[in-house]
Amino acid sequence: MKFNRPTKTIMMFVALEIIAISINFFFAPHGVAAGGATGIAILMQEVAKIPVGLTTMAVNAVMLALAWWLLDRATAKRILLGSVTLPILLAITPQAMIVEDRLLAIIVGSVIFAIGVAMLYRIDASSGGTTVPPLIFKKYFGIKPALGLLAIDFVVATFNIPVAGLEAFILALFSIVLTSIVMNYIETGFDRKKAVYVMSGVATADLKAHIQADLAHGLTVQHVTGGFSEEARDMLMIVVEQSDFKRLIDTIHEVDANAFILAVEATEVHGGYRMGE
Repeated sequence: MKFNRPTKTIMMFVALEIIAISINFFFAPHGVAAGGATGIAILMQEVAKIPVGLTTMAVNAVMLALAWWLLDRATAKRILLGSVTLPILLAITPQAMIVEDRLLAIIVGSVIFAIGVAMLYRIDASSGGTTVPPLIFKKYFGIKPALGLLAIDFVVATFNIPVAGLEAFILALFSIVLTSIVMNYIETGFDRKKAVYVMSGVATADLKAHIQADLAHGLTVQHVTGGFSEEARDMLMIVVEQSDFKRLIDTIHEVDANAFILAVEATEVHGGYRMGE
């Protein structure tokens, strides 16, 4: 879905405020730094009582300078608004411990944080901060951004040990993993399906008829050639709901117990036709 500029701007502010809420209501009150510029800011608040918004602004300013110097101007401009806005929102959003249980706070905070970051990704926006070094690593050293960001977050999380203790470090790692999982589901959707590829020694028409009689799902026949045998074969592709996957496998095995079956996650399925339509 494409968004116009005013809508993107509104979504960016909402996403950044969601991130600010996750930091000020869940992470900072419990002194857990789960990576990023805000993680550094939480550590500085624990050590020197420096407000989270102020440290975040300082870190973002350094990252903006690095982006302007080592990356292209378009990247620097893209992260400029988010880099300035997030520290301001962190400063004006009150910091309060609304959940006393530390583990529960980190779980809730991670989910909320993931929602905010996923919204930014959806509109191709950024909060700046430590998202810049991975881009630099990619440009000059060929390191994948996801790996670079994970390494930076791990380093920041490690500083929890001397500042807030081993428990805070473990919670920070847990938060990084949970945030990644939630973001993945938000970006790819919760309505996941299975794409199942089947090759069988049984006649294609017989296998098709058996599947269609038992499952009301679309089915496509692909003509393939063996890489070694160079034998022409038919391969079936069926997209099914997760709840129907086991039933489909059982149906195929009823016809051919030795059928070759490859199943992969189909995170997004658009269009197409169902059998009988």
